[in-house]
Amino acid sequence: MKYIIKLLVISSLIFSFNSFAKAPIYTGYFSSEAVSGYDTVAYFTQSKAIKGSKKFSYEYRGEDWYFSNSQHLALFKQDPEKYAPQYGGYCAFAVAKNDTASSDPTQWTIEDGKLYLNYNADIKQQWLTDKQNFIQKADQNWPHVLK
Repeated sequence: MKYIIKLLVISSLIFSFNSFAKAPIYTGYFSSEAVSGYDTVAYFTQSKAIKGSKKFSYEYRGEDWYFSNSQHLALFKQDPEKYAPQYGGYCAFAVAKNDTASSDPTQWTIEDGKLYLNYNADIKQQWLTDKQNFIQKADQNWPHVLK
């Protein structure tokens, strides 16, 4: 009986600690769509946020990534880290503040060849006031903020 109680206590502790950790790629609740289904290559090639299609999808790092055409899908497959947003797609400003927040894929910037997403337009404006400093802080905080 003591063995069963110990086993139950240990297993509940293991599962409760794991439930507090955040996923390394932000997908929102009840979803497996990275970047809310937006085409991450389009930010670089077309300088705009474009919704992807399930027709051009690819599983990367355990999540589903969608693209607007086969060329973008091929580019992503060749070098996913080049096109994936920084900090797993979480709001870059929040990560700079040592926290996490969801991101709006229509609120984005590219800096030094890297894609950064923000929570909303107001947060993006704050981000733009000192993005180099925020990037430096976020780089220091990532991925520790997931714990």
